[in-house]
Amino acid sequence: MIRFVLAFCATFAGTTAIAAVDIQEVTSDGGITAWLVEDHNIPFTALEIRIKGGASLDVPDKRGAGNLMVGLLEEGAGDLDAQAFQTRREELAARFGFDISDDTVSISARFLTENQSESIALLRSALIEPRFDQTAIDRVRAQVLSGIASDAKSPNAIASDTLNAAAFPDHPYGRPISGTADSVTALTRDDIVTAWQNMLTRDRVYVGAVGDITPDALGELLDSLLGDLPAEGPPLPEDVEFALDGGVTVVDFPTPQSVALFGHEGMERDDPDYFAATILNETLGAGGFESRLMQEVREKRGLTYGISTFLVPKFHAEMVLGQVASSNATMAEAIDVIRDEWAKIAQNGMTQEELDRVKLYLTGAYALRFDGNANIASILVGMQMIDLPRAYVANRNDYINAVTLDDVNRVAAELYQPEDLHFVVVGQPIGLEADD
Repeated sequence: MIRFVLAFCATFAGTTAIAAVDIQEVTSDGGITAWLVEDHNIPFTALEIRIKGGASLDVPDKRGAGNLMVGLLEEGAGDLDAQAFQTRREELAARFGFDISDDTVSISARFLTENQSESIALLRSALIEPRFDQTAIDRVRAQVLSGIASDAKSPNAIASDTLNAAAFPDHPYGRPISGTADSVTALTRDDIVTAWQNMLTRDRVYVGAVGDITPDALGELLDSLLGDLPAEGPPLPEDVEFALDGGVTVVDFPTPQSVALFGHEGMERDDPDYFAATILNETLGAGGFESRLMQEVREKRGLTYGISTFLVPKFHAEMVLGQVASSNATMAEAIDVIRDEWAKIAQNGMTQEELDRVKLYLTGAYALRFDGNANIASILVGMQMIDLPRAYVANRNDYINAVTLDDVNRVAAELYQPEDLHFVVVGQPIGLEADD
């Protein structure tokens, strides 16, 4: 009921918000393209930049170089050491963010109109002339190594690393973004510089801007901020298929509660049936307490506090994944129930009542994503990276509403393959037979 009321209210409150998102395409004199939503009500701008490639461009025996490099971008640039850089950023009341995934390097900036020139100059120095001082390298490396050590004791991290390594054994997706303790310890400053040169390139840049800035001013900003990046990067990795067959892998780990990550091959984001897949995923496991898996695994049997599923359309591979935690004594039963529900949705699809409910929720909740300049800028970048048109914002709910019961039931039979479902279980589950 709460989700129903939320969707109902958001449908009315959000329609105006979405309609007000007037997306302009801006191309700078230097040929850099961005999407802009002007909003001059507040003297503030949010800038989101994504550069395709990310940690997938790590040199194979230098895994973790990109992650370490991104962690160092705000640790001194140009004439400013780490402390001076942070002091200057605070003086400008600017906020910068740097992150990396398998497929992208992400750069975020928030700045006041009155400080725009100085804020962009500071950010430019971080991107174009980072210092990579050895003292900063040693400090950030220690932080990364601490995170790796923590992950080695985390059942969730162990499950993720194990599944990825088995599913993508000869691909960057199969190796942790942070690297290993050995690979990170061995990284040199030259390795970090190589990652910086390979991953921050102009040919793979996508930009979203929202706030108090005009198209002309944004064009000048783009050339100033990004124009001196290397023109091109190295080739992107090849596409890869999910290599795991159906079955169970058990990683022995001393804990009273097992954790399982499960899934199989998924669907490309640009597939015409992706909207149907989104509806199916919401019904099966992404829909909170109303999802089938939550009802069957938690509410009816009390086998877990939570279970969820999600579509994972990476740039070079696609997955349908899920996660659950259960006691060692009940994990085997939880897996049996998950398999049964996977088979049921594949064989029988959804009901019209489920379809109507999920459509109402998805269309109503969509407007809530457009809450704030930063969120909208992030949406603009995401749309560009998967080649969605600017009109998608206005038309997205029409695509959801156009999905029929025949559509979802056909896609359910194609997408969900219970015989291919592989479980990676970390813990000491009782009565669960591993296949390897």
